[in-house]
Amino acid sequence: MQAKPFLKWAGGKTQLITDIHKALPKEFISQKFTYIEPFVGSGAILFWILNNFPNVEKAVINDINADLTNTYKIIASNPKELIAVLTQFQIEYHAIDLQTEIKKEYYTDKRTLFNTRSTDLVTQAALFIFLNRTCFNGLFRVNKSNGFNVPIGSYKKPMICDKENLLAVSEVLQRVEIVTGDYQETLKHAERPALFYFDPPYKPLSNTSSFNSYAKDEFGDYEQIRLRDFCKTLDTLDHKWILSNSDVNGKDMTDTFFDDIYNEFNINRVLARRSINFFRNKFVDHLNNMAL
Repeated sequence: MQAKPFLKWAGGKTQLITDIHKALPKEFISQKFTYIEPFVGSGAILFWILNNFPNVEKAVINDINADLTNTYKIIASNPKELIAVLTQFQIEYHAIDLQTEIKKEYYTDKRTLFNTRSTDLVTQAALFIFLNRTCFNGLFRVNKSNGFNVPIGSYKKPMICDKENLLAVSEVLQRVEIVTGDYQETLKHAERPALFYFDPPYKPLSNTSSFNSYAKDEFGDYEQIRLRDFCKTLDTLDHKWILSNSDVNGKDMTDTFFDDIYNEFNINRVLARRSINFFRNKFVDHLNNMAL
């Protein structure tokens, strides 16, 4: 079984794999290279790369969300214990399927426990996956105090423990270094030739559609520009990179934010479920999208 994302994730990039494949420089298809994903999220591109490019000599994933990276680390290091905890959660949750108020209370208790961040790391990872599989739309959203605050979803009997996939994910993660922190720190892991794939918190298409509370510190316009500058640094070091974000210009023709800050690059747009932009730099395309 090939590994696939074990989380639901807003902005997941599975549907963009064909376009990303077309964007890959030819040299990365035929030679050994380092793959770095500084905003790993659900890892859709990571797993595709690892499943299809055996010439990846080194892979590094990073995220500022320590709850997320802990979950990756636990899957890599202790999948059987994690599966045991998740299986128990699934049995308990499915047993109260028709008791709406009891189910809501069970969910709320698990969310409260998660937010204490006082359990052992395996249980914390299991709580992370449980909440992801049972919350509204699989969103991950925190408040300024870093408290996960997404309400319960309406799923009747969601898959909480996908044992076979978790074992497959654990196997491929043996080839991956997992780090936590600011994306710029990943540069120290970049051995040439390196390919970076960036999928940062996307820029909202409107004031009412904003969803960048992925971490307690927002990823606003200043951060988008800082990321652009980091990509320029990668160019000077002769690394390649792919970047995705939302097509604000496709929503509002007067909003040229990305057109302006990436004015050194050719901009093409491709379609997913929502509008996406495509930046090209050297032999690497920079996808700008908001695909779910």
